Amino acid sequence: MFTRSLLRSSTAIPRRLAQPARRHYASQGFRDKSAIGPFTWKAASLFVLTGAGLYVYFESEKSKIQERKRQESMTSSVGKPNIGGPFVLTAAPTATNPSPREFTEQDLLGKFSLIYFGFTNCPDICPEELDKMSDVVDETDKLLGKPVIQPIFISCDPARDTLPQVTSYIRDFHPRMLGLTGTYDQVKKACRSYRVYFSTPPDAKAEDDYLVDHSIFFYLMDPHGQFVDAFGKNSTAEDVTTKVMQAVERWRASGEKF
Repeated sequence: MFTRSLLRSSTAIPRRLAQPARRHYASQGFRDKSAIGPFTWKAASLFVLTGAGLYVYFESEKSKIQERKRQESMTSSVGKPNIGGPFVLTAAPTATNPSPREFTEQDLLGKFSLIYFGFTNCPDICPEELDKMSDVVDETDKLLGKPVIQPIFISCDPARDTLPQVTSYIRDFHPRMLGLTGTYDQVKKACRSYRVYFSTPPDAKAEDDYLVDHSIFFYLMDPHGQFVDAFGKNSTAEDVTTKVMQAVERWRASGEKF
């Protein structure tokens, strides 16, 4: 009797001891699964879509940077780049010219010009560059004792930049600044003549929601309408003024008048 009871007790003990071990194994497996996290096709699809979106974004930014580098290399190459040429645009009314008028490359002749391509809805870069251009014009006027530089703003957003809009916009900058705009084809031709990149959709309407990207330069043209130099965002007003004065002195030394 005693022997049978002892045997029953001894065989029961391992079963009771084994149960916590199984529970420990199960709980450990649960923790491992939680650490790894659930894998679902939805999560995998989201990961792939996010990766594809980032790839498209970076490729787009890369192409813009390459285009701007191309512009920079073009304007800094040996010899004179082929910048400038025929165009027909419309000059917005100003205090001295209260009516819109046709403006072509022939109207650039006889004086130095600083020309910037931009758009009136530009939040920061265009105003900064036009302020810089205005400072250069004022400083050269002071150094030379007379007005020598004609500042010009050319819109590359013809759908939104109507003549009244351009007139209102240029008032915030230099009083002699001219604002030019036109049809999409006219603007495109002017941009092509000056090797300016811009991304305005050809069929855009003023009420549409679209972005405008463009080259960030302004050009110095001589009184013959020939390209002299180009200035990017990193050029200060002092840098540009120095280059303009050097160009004016070379012009004078050659016996040319303006």
